[in-house]
Amino acid sequence: MAESSYNVKSEPHSPKHQISSRSSSAHNSDDGHTTDSEENKSSSSLSYKERRREAHTQAEQKRRDAIKKGYDGLQELVPTCQQNDASGYKLSKATVLQKSIEYVGYLKQQKLKQEEERAAMLKEVKALRILHKNYEHMLQHQQTSKQQTEALSDDLKFQVFQSIMDEMFLSFEKLPMNDFDELANSVCEWLEETFISQFMKEIAQRSLNNIDSGSNSEPMQN
Repeated sequence: MAESSYNVKSEPHSPKHQISSRSSSAHNSDDGHTTDSEENKSSSSLSYKERRREAHTQAEQKRRDAIKKGYDGLQELVPTCQQNDASGYKLSKATVLQKSIEYVGYLKQQKLKQEEERAAMLKEVKALRILHKNYEHMLQHQQTSKQQTEALSDDLKFQVFQSIMDEMFLSFEKLPMNDFDELANSVCEWLEETFISQFMKEIAQRSLNNIDSGSNSEPMQN
């Protein structure tokens, strides 16, 4: 009876032993599955962190590239930044910024100066236009006056000539005219005495004075 009991307990293919083996195998299988899942989660977490770190690195690199590009652009635009410093080294970013600020201030001053010069030039142009307009008006007035003066001058010339001839005729009438020989001799003497510069100047002066006096007295008579 004891032998039979021993055989049942130690028999590997007994139902009880098979159940125990299956339970142990299932338990081991569950433990293996849990370990794989945790590893996958850990791997996924590391992959996300790596991607995030890589994205951050790329963004930082882009930011640095943009800053570098901006400084390079400033050095190209600002004349005082287009040469190295006294030691021969490349200008630092702080120096580039300082020189850029100084250049912007210089440009601002130049702009104000140009605006002041422009305002002064506009005033000068306005004044010149006014002068031009006044000169045109004066020229038109002078041309009109000249036309009137020329018309009066022709009349004055005739009056002067007539006055001179009248005075000369009065002196000519005083010559003796009893016969032709006497007239001829008298005319020659009269011409020599009359047509000398001083005598003609006196006659012309008296004629002009008479005409001027007559023209000034006409409005009073009216």
